[in-house]
Amino acid sequence: MSSQIYDALLFLSFGGPEKMDDVRPFLENVTRGRGIPPERLDEVGEHYSHFNGKSPLNDLNREMIANLKDALDQRGIDLPVYFGNRNWHPMAEDTAERMARDGVHNALVFATSAWAGYSGCRQYHEDIARIREHLGDRAFGMEKIRGFHDHPLFIGAYVDAVEESLSKIPQDRRGGARLVFTAHSIPVSADRASGPSDGGGNLYSRQVREAAQLIADRVGVEDFDVVWQSRSGPAHVPWLEPDIVDHVEDLVSRGVNAAVVCPVGFISDHVEVAWDLDSELQDEMAHHDIVIERVATPGPTASFTAMIVELIEERLRGVPPRRLGSEPLYGAACNGAPCAANCCVPQRRRPSASTAN
Repeated sequence: MSSQIYDALLFLSFGGPEKMDDVRPFLENVTRGRGIPPERLDEVGEHYSHFNGKSPLNDLNREMIANLKDALDQRGIDLPVYFGNRNWHPMAEDTAERMARDGVHNALVFATSAWAGYSGCRQYHEDIARIREHLGDRAFGMEKIRGFHDHPLFIGAYVDAVEESLSKIPQDRRGGARLVFTAHSIPVSADRASGPSDGGGNLYSRQVREAAQLIADRVGVEDFDVVWQSRSGPAHVPWLEPDIVDHVEDLVSRGVNAAVVCPVGFISDHVEVAWDLDSELQDEMAHHDIVIERVATPGPTASFTAMIVELIEERLRGVPPRRLGSEPLYGAACNGAPCAANCCVPQRRRPSASTAN
């Protein structure tokens, strides 16, 4: 294609601290306006102390960006890649300032989430709106790339990783090993609101279950579990359950002595993955007769890089989207436009009847 309508790509992520002094201000950024009590921030901050305050996320994002730049060069796609975060440096607004100085006119935005829902999709559209408002009359076009929970290369990367983990289970336990998929829990009300109100709701959990089914089918596993992790809300608010630790304890009580845990809801390791699955779960299971292998996340793999390139080419060159599933992709339906007023809004944020027009 001789003329591209996009002249840059913003790799937009959640962000993570890189030293102990970063942890509290990072957590305050994440929870601003949500009424999270200080003691909960102290509790989460303690998790970060086990990793000297450094989340692996930023370094993994930099690795993915380096891989992506190489892949774009190999495909002859002249698209500079910029890195910005919602909650920690490099902050997206600072990155957008640099993009404006560099003369960017119309950027694609790759958000590091595969999923529908407020946190997985709509909030990234809100980030884009906030960035453009920050730039004022220097604002340039920004369009979010669609979700990808059922893209063949995303599914394929996880299939490879699951098979590798299964191969590490001792042979005498492998035949009875349970395949358990896990994703970030959210309030039940937020899941119910994920997707447009006329789309049946619960799109986040439906997409997670569909991705799990697609992976299990290709691994040749007929029976598997989908569970949740990283709950952070007050006890009286219902969240998606069961929790991963509670579920594996239940498996042990039923005589299961091996499990492969696949964090399908995450594209890269970060502190929640490392703490919940590599620390808390392993510690809880240490006194039981069970072997647990945690599946590697796909972000740094060649397959994941190739998927991002395909998603870019859908927009640059009109390459037909590749999908394995049938659940809606509202990122694709919006075609990069801001979300509709009724799309993926948690119940507490829905407009009242007097303002919903």
